[in-house]
Amino acid sequence: MKTVSMEFPESVFSALRKNPDEFAQEMRIAAAVKWYKIGEISQGKAAEIAGLNRAEFINILIRYKVSTFQYNTQELAEEIADLDDKSCN
Repeated sequence: MKTVSMEFPESVFSALRKNPDEFAQEMRIAAAVKWYKIGEISQGKAAEIAGLNRAEFINILIRYKVSTFQYNTQELAEEIADLDDKSCN
């Protein structure tokens, strides 16, 4: 495992009412949610980055009002059409 160090002003922790460990965990979660939301990483990889299991990460997505599905409308329509084609054969 790799370690990444970052420096923040002390005021950040008091403003967010988080100790440094809680702050670091929240940053991991925020980054994972953002990267998942924009389609950069899978749900499983996002959960790993966040330090959570997949079910816990799904609950975080719900809390942040981020869809648990990574399909856009076009991709979903294509998947449904593909399923319809397969069921007709």
